[in-house]
Amino acid sequence: MDLPAGILPAYLLWAAHALYGLAIVRALHTAPWRRLASREMHHVFLGSCVALLLVWSMKAGITPGLTFHLLGGTLLVLMFGWQFALIGISSALMGLTLFSGGDWHAFSVNALLMGGIPIVVTYWLVLFAVQFLPHHFFVYVIVNAYLCGGLTMGLVLLASTSLLLCCGPYSFSALLDDFLPVAPLMILAEGFFTGMLAAGIALMRPEWIWTFDDRRYLAGK
Repeated sequence: MDLPAGILPAYLLWAAHALYGLAIVRALHTAPWRRLASREMHHVFLGSCVALLLVWSMKAGITPGLTFHLLGGTLLVLMFGWQFALIGISSALMGLTLFSGGDWHAFSVNALLMGGIPIVVTYWLVLFAVQFLPHHFFVYVIVNAYLCGGLTMGLVLLASTSLLLCCGPYSFSALLDDFLPVAPLMILAEGFFTGMLAAGIALMRPEWIWTFDDRRYLAGK
């Protein structure tokens, strides 16, 4: 994660810029802005962006491109939908790049890795759960939060290592020794982090998590 532009080919960077540009324009155009009209939800969204920035700033690095931190993308999708999740992730990544002196040329690649993958996976898994799984609180938390959070982390790690292996200066043995052993720990941590927070918010402040309908998951259970 947090791939530097120097190890990636120019055509990949430009393709990422184009894809990210289309995605963020779509998100800004279709986002349900009226849902942030209340002062409470406005503050919750801004606070979530700041919290994500702080979480991403607490990362462990081995060498350029080999850094580890929690994602939080699944939780943002569950709370605000895919449009505001992408906007929030973009805002946090802008802040991190600005304050840490990061590589702006790799902004789109990292936004797609740390935001695009969790958003797509979470969006479709939530739809699948609503259509085909029992409408129960524990199903929502375990599938949409715990399992989806861990799955997105695994896919992000897989995509990052694939890019490093294909385009970067690292050999398979180096990635195997330094990067892949950490993957199970990160997957478990992301699943636990997402599930714990999603369950707490759904129980204490269900109006903050837009994909959770207490009439569907709690009423009559």
